[in-house]
Amino acid sequence: MPQRRVVTGRSQEPRQRFAEELRTLRAGNGTSLRQLGERLGWDYSLFGKMEKGETLGSPEVVQALDQHYGTPGLLLALWELAAGDHTQFRERYRRYMALEAEAVSLWHFAVSVLPGLLQTPGYAREVLAAGGLRGKELEQQVEARMGRRELLEGDDAPPFRTILSEAVLRTPLREVAQWRRQLEYVAEVAARPTVTMQVLPLSAGMHGLDSTALMFLRLPGGLTVAYTENAHRGELIEADSPVERLQRAYDAMRDLALSPAESRNFVLATLEEVPCEVST
Repeated sequence: MPQRRVVTGRSQEPRQRFAEELRTLRAGNGTSLRQLGERLGWDYSLFGKMEKGETLGSPEVVQALDQHYGTPGLLLALWELAAGDHTQFRERYRRYMALEAEAVSLWHFAVSVLPGLLQTPGYAREVLAAGGLRGKELEQQVEARMGRRELLEGDDAPPFRTILSEAVLRTPLREVAQWRRQLEYVAEVAARPTVTMQVLPLSAGMHGLDSTALMFLRLPGGLTVAYTENAHRGELIEADSPVERLQRAYDAMRDLALSPAESRNFVLATLEEVPCEVST
């Protein structure tokens, strides 16, 4: 087996390092992608995408590769570094992503699009494509967004509150099956004990955040920062006064929203309105 480079804190591109190690191990093993797929039970195209850096794969796939190559824990460690690498996100998001990973609780308002933490791959792909992403960059950003969802998983997940404008739930995807899957996922996440979801009905009328998507991050030590975003730019706000003004607007808007129980029923009712199949 070819000698591998030592993994150190100086590794600057974890995703590329992970993909490189996968290519090196398979070359040393003398196995084709098709043979690898047959031996491990996954479609061989998945391993090709992993070796090109287009996707990271799941922990289960990586553990199977570790066992296959006789590298117990190495690939999984590289996978964890790659999954946690904030440089996979576009430059304007990186500071925010670093703070989000540290947050002890999160509060969010969605004015027109579901937050990345609640998106399915199909939803993320359509939203990002509408923003102009194509090809490899699109797939990389979808994969990065899916990795963020792990923040809300597990027993130690931070509390997450999201208020969804009704408009978010009334704007479907082009593919009916993908839209059903997205609504099902929202209802599933809303049932988690660490998640509180509310729907702001259109009948609530105007409010102080009617054109602003917003996230508050409460950090260790009690500091709270805000991140506002529209289709063209995002702004991280760390100064106390503007954060306080946004919090007051958020609290006033929350008083207009449906209760968590009513909101989950609203999502389920919306799901029932979606046809199971596209009529022909």
